[in-house]
Amino acid sequence: MFVRTRARLRAAVIAAVVGTGVLAAAIPATAAPAAGNRSYLVITAPGDTAGAKTAVAGNSGTVWASYDAIGVIVAHSGSADFATRMRSVTGVQKVGATRTSDLPAEAANPAIPTAPAQVTPADGEPVRTDMSQIGADRAWTVNQGSPNVTVGVLDTGVDDQHADLKANFDAANSASCAYGKLDTRAGSWRDTDTHGTHVAGTIAAAKNGKGMVGVAPGVKIASVRIAEKPSGLFFPENTICAMVFSGDRGFEVTNNSYYTDPWLFNCPTNADQDAILEGVKRAVAYAEGKGVLNVAAAGNENYNLAAKTTDATSPNDSTPATRTVTNACLSLPGELSGVVSVSSITSSNAKSSFSNFGTDKVHVAAPGDNVYSTVPGGRFGSKSGTSMASPHVAGVAALLKSVNPTATTTQLRTLLATQADDLSCSDTRCNGTAAKNNFFGEGRVDAFAAVDGGTTPPGRTFENTADVAIPDLGTAVTSSITVSGVTGNAPATLKVGVDVVHTFRGDLVIDLIAPDGTAYRLKNSSTTDSADNVVETYTANASSEVANGVWKLQVRDTYRSDTGYINAWKLTF
Repeated sequence: MFVRTRARLRAAVIAAVVGTGVLAAAIPATAAPAAGNRSYLVITAPGDTAGAKTAVAGNSGTVWASYDAIGVIVAHSGSADFATRMRSVTGVQKVGATRTSDLPAEAANPAIPTAPAQVTPADGEPVRTDMSQIGADRAWTVNQGSPNVTVGVLDTGVDDQHADLKANFDAANSASCAYGKLDTRAGSWRDTDTHGTHVAGTIAAAKNGKGMVGVAPGVKIASVRIAEKPSGLFFPENTICAMVFSGDRGFEVTNNSYYTDPWLFNCPTNADQDAILEGVKRAVAYAEGKGVLNVAAAGNENYNLAAKTTDATSPNDSTPATRTVTNACLSLPGELSGVVSVSSITSSNAKSSFSNFGTDKVHVAAPGDNVYSTVPGGRFGSKSGTSMASPHVAGVAALLKSVNPTATTTQLRTLLATQADDLSCSDTRCNGTAAKNNFFGEGRVDAFAAVDGGTTPPGRTFENTADVAIPDLGTAVTSSITVSGVTGNAPATLKVGVDVVHTFRGDLVIDLIAPDGTAYRLKNSSTTDSADNVVETYTANASSEVANGVWKLQVRDTYRSDTGYINAWKLTF
């Protein structure tokens, strides 16, 4: 992600919505927006936008774009009370301004970004530290990714003529969504900065003996430009347009190395931000419903996303002011359900100084410090940010989809998590275990594991999240998981993920009980282990056990005074 200033993150799931959202190419307007003209989201029930569109015209507004399948209209108006009037219209659920600044003149007639002059990269593509760190160099010897897999780069645009990107670039499925309306004119997707091209290279720069190699050099890249000129900002209507386009074009993965401007966090108690939350949420859900796995940067504020208190950077399109925020306020799209949120690590596997973090806010981690990749004009450069970490994960997801073409988004998320390499906490703000913590989530993504053996059957994780009380100094209690659809015996490295809430965890004895009643000891009691809770992933050699059947996690409290419960547990075959 761009390291965030007022302007940008600068380089140094929800249920699927029913219906289709086919978009038509934008026809640029001829008249520049008048002073005071703003953009609004008008939210209705999905498929019920007709009345609201009529009301927009009757309340001094114009319909700029409409996504009928998800019930989102983008309207422009110069009337200061437009939102207030529209909120009283029958059938309108929410209305909100998408920015605190006037629409730029460029919205009326967007220019096609200039194609940069190209230089020929020098021969040689040494393996970079970030790629060896996630095992990408080993993955390339097994599977470099399928050209049937397309990763959408939702960003500042991509230089489609770059020598390391040209072979993998999909112009037919590239476009611009800047200014909140689809523009499929040739070249509309080009980079207006350097950021998007850098992200694209990390995902899929070609293995051609020049420059550098992306995580998945065999997959396709499509560019959906959402950054505006001249501000460089990524407004909500642009994200909505890009997500719907991604779903309609059948992308397998999107990379989102940005947060949706102008608010670092969108709070549901604010009417404008509440509409933004709903509109972007619906668009992300629409894309996922079409089979798109959305990957996003966690952000560069060194902020604990699970303990929000203040925001002094918003709105970043006018004058920021310090405000109180809560955990109900979300950074978009990274904090939405179903989106894979990525933190950044250094070459020594510590949290990058700038990277956001948070329990259940970060899902996986990847290198984001001093990452070398493509920049426009056939050139290369290094950037830092969670923007640079996220495309590593998008690339690994593309490899997973390449070897598991029928995998669902849920299965891809599970594989990213279960194959990730555990990382230990790197400072005192880090909470959790090496298996899962608030700095790195499930750990550092593993490109080699994604392709090792050619195919990794998805859907082999089974979980029980029901709470089971553990009696104090009482009899053992169990929680059951029924395993089905797994051929043969369990593996010698059966992963048992345990989440038990209990004060003084040394009181506990934990066993895995196989379907035939065989017990596998996972944890013994200890009079010296006074820490709280058991959040660990254990490995059991269960290769003599038939995989299918009812498995149980058995927990017994062996001492008095402390209590707790089984919060959740899972088996990964």
